[in-house]
Amino acid sequence: MQHQSQPKLIAGNANLPLAQGISRRVSMSRGMTVGLVDARVERFNDQEIFVEVFENVRGEDMYVIQPTSNPANDNLMELLIMADALRRSSAQRITAVIPYFGYARQDRRAKARTPISAKLVANMIAASGVDRVLTMDLHATQIQGFFDIPVDNLYASPIFSLDIKHKFKKRMDKVTVISPDVGGVGRARELAQRIGCALAIVDKRREKAGEVAEMTVIGDVKGQTCVIVDDICDTAGTLCKAADVLIEAGAKEVHSYITHGVLSGPAVERITNSSMKSLVITDSIEPTESVKQAENIRIVPTAPMFAQAIMNIWNGTSVSSLFDHESLAAIYEGTY
Repeated sequence: MQHQSQPKLIAGNANLPLAQGISRRVSMSRGMTVGLVDARVERFNDQEIFVEVFENVRGEDMYVIQPTSNPANDNLMELLIMADALRRSSAQRITAVIPYFGYARQDRRAKARTPISAKLVANMIAASGVDRVLTMDLHATQIQGFFDIPVDNLYASPIFSLDIKHKFKKRMDKVTVISPDVGGVGRARELAQRIGCALAIVDKRREKAGEVAEMTVIGDVKGQTCVIVDDICDTAGTLCKAADVLIEAGAKEVHSYITHGVLSGPAVERITNSSMKSLVITDSIEPTESVKQAENIRIVPTAPMFAQAIMNIWNGTSVSSLFDHESLAAIYEGTY
């Protein structure tokens, strides 16, 4: 593909602060202003979504920045309609930058007569004219296979490893990474290897969906600073209970690192009143005011990583190089 003078960024309404942050970082890399394409995304009285792009995008390499977070259906439709508008305006390539991929938890048929909604959403995105997807920490990595177009799945663990080494640099020998369930062991093990720490597991047994009947700690956490790592925190019930179980098992303190802070319903209140000393989330989902004001919730930026990934895709260079510690440390220089 013939490269244009610069990548073109456009954003929906789902997370404008992140889109603006990505725009600033791309501008720094290019040494010129790379602003968001002038467009309007609005609704008719019956809530139909309307998109109008005010700039010429013919033959351009377009990047649509739009997580499909709450309200998931509205944000998903915005993404699809923006992609359709760009395709019909003769954009050369359309990359959907989806920091948080909604419907990812519906990736299989756990019961009879249920949908695989993640596959349906993948089909819809491809059908809208999107040529490539850039996302972060898919709930299940096999969702990449639901697409018949290229998918680049970034990971938050390299960012978390920088943050953990910075925050606990004087006591890294006392840090243990915790997987909140058996299914997340791979993610926790990868982070533990990055920071050179031990690994433990909180095994949970459910009586029914959404309710945890029993939790057991597998591994020694006595006197340790426990770091729970997971991809999604929704209502925070399981996370807070896991923190209590770790404290009961002798942990000195508990911190949590979660990629996507969905934080719906009573989540913020639970976290504020929990035994966790801190919850660290990324800005893949725009934080609410209650999240911003919570004293024990901290937000780490993903704009530097997404901006560099966009530049690498645009340049035709490796995206997986961002998983390397030295490459990422350079991108986050000044932050850590």
